[in-house]
Amino acid sequence: MSYVDDAFALLKSGLEITDTEAELASTRQRSIREHLDTHWDIAEDFLTGSYARQTKTKPLKDVDIFVVLDPKGKQAKYAEKRPTEILEELKEILEKKWKGKVTVDRMAAVLSYGDDVASFDVVPAFKGAQGDQSARGYHIPDTLTGGWIRTDPAEHGEQATAKNKACDEKWIPLVKMYRAANRELGEPVQPSFLLEVMALDVVEKPFGRYQDELSWLLATSADRLDESWPDPAGLGPDVNAEMTPDDRTKAREEFRRAHNIAQRAVWLEDNSQERAAVEEWRRLFGNRMPRP
Repeated sequence: MSYVDDAFALLKSGLEITDTEAELASTRQRSIREHLDTHWDIAEDFLTGSYARQTKTKPLKDVDIFVVLDPKGKQAKYAEKRPTEILEELKEILEKKWKGKVTVDRMAAVLSYGDDVASFDVVPAFKGAQGDQSARGYHIPDTLTGGWIRTDPAEHGEQATAKNKACDEKWIPLVKMYRAANRELGEPVQPSFLLEVMALDVVEKPFGRYQDELSWLLATSADRLDESWPDPAGLGPDVNAEMTPDDRTKAREEFRRAHNIAQRAVWLEDNSQERAAVEEWRRLFGNRMPRP
């Protein structure tokens, strides 16, 4: 392996969730479920999102927990409420135990711990579609649309797993690097799930060096940020629906700048200036990329 390959191996390793972090996330999930059980009738709960798909990077934040309400329980009629109502009630319940640590965002009540496993997005959900519990997936509140939208975390996970397998188990590490670069840039692309959706479409086999794949991904993403990016499960709204034209312009500019850095780093490596190449990559990843 080259000096640059060694640096990317260290980057890959450093972005992985440790067993200790995973256990802490699981413990806190159980604590949240136990607390909610005293207030709501819950059919099931599970960790989902990028954490479950293994594309989450460190430090952990916004770990998604789906809390699926029992359709025969006391909260069965909650699916008829406005999203803001159910999320505010969820916030009030969580604040009984975690006072001052809960906020509400688009689809969840966010419980912030302020340490290495920093926050959880607690998403209330019902099985199936409204009026049809046998339909695939779930429906969840969405304050952006003012109604309930459908989603299928299992389908998202299956697509990520299939793409990773097709790319020799290198697609998930690449997505983590992609997300880490977005974080270093100040997170111009929101939500971060959009990065994963674009990577599902843009990355193809055969998979090359991480360096080349990342440079290509940044360039293509910048060119295609103005496109509509549908929910991969084919159920919910466009994943980039919340990005305004100004948001997309800013993200495009940041990703083009990032691509220029990546392109120069690749050029330096290809011209036998490997240590200089790593320093260039560190402009994109900061201390997340150690020097070998």
